[in-house]
Amino acid sequence: MVRFCRVNDINVAYTLSGNGPPLLLMHGAEGSHRMFDQIIPPLAEHFTVIAYDQRDCGDTENPESSASLFDLAQDAEALLRALGYRKANVYGTSFGGRVAQVFALCHPESVDRLVLGSTWPLPHALDELNGDAVKEIATLRGRLPESAEALAEYFFPPSFLNVQPHLKDIFKSARPESERSQRRFRAVGDCPALDPGDVAAPTLLIAGELDRVVPAQLTTGMATMIKDSESIVLDGVGHAGCLQAPDVIARHIRRFCISTAKSGA
Repeated sequence: MVRFCRVNDINVAYTLSGNGPPLLLMHGAEGSHRMFDQIIPPLAEHFTVIAYDQRDCGDTENPESSASLFDLAQDAEALLRALGYRKANVYGTSFGGRVAQVFALCHPESVDRLVLGSTWPLPHALDELNGDAVKEIATLRGRLPESAEALAEYFFPPSFLNVQPHLKDIFKSARPESERSQRRFRAVGDCPALDPGDVAAPTLLIAGELDRVVPAQLTTGMATMIKDSESIVLDGVGHAGCLQAPDVIARHIRRFCISTAKSGA
């Protein structure tokens, strides 16, 4: 059931599932809390899972002004406090991993263990690190809906799409540009001058072997920056790992966070 919490002049839409130490989930650029539908059940057996919609996403209602990564991190902190938690494990995927990095750097006291999936390091923009793919994705977006299948193959391996062809519909039904989507685009482009090497929380880096959006080495390379970290590459998985391998990712999150779990209300 979707609930709402008023923080920072925003009505944040969120769901709360399970029992145990809190685990805050941060979705990708054009996603919502619904991208975690498959991974929440196995996680909820061990955690109190908090999945929410960031500004200009899903059901969250917010002012008609652009947000920075600092704003998004502040929203996450305010939501956590409003729900009665002082500290949580955090899992951020894709752009959500960028929000999670800022959250961990600006609010280190609020993060127990950090899991970053298919993301890239601050302060770099993705077009600096994977420029050809970013340009091609933009071109394909401009040719929707006829380019839906080619665009889907950037996020999911063709073999997976053959088994789950309905995922192509995500791109076929993509909404035309709106003021909301433009604000979100500007938020995604924010590159604050923060150093991932300053992350204090123990960190697990999860990458997809076949990720064309954020190649695996961009994610696993952060292990050389974050002192207390480990990295995993998932065989046969593309960018949206939560949809392709939810049980596998949930297992890694459980192992990493529960081994020395310290989170609590």
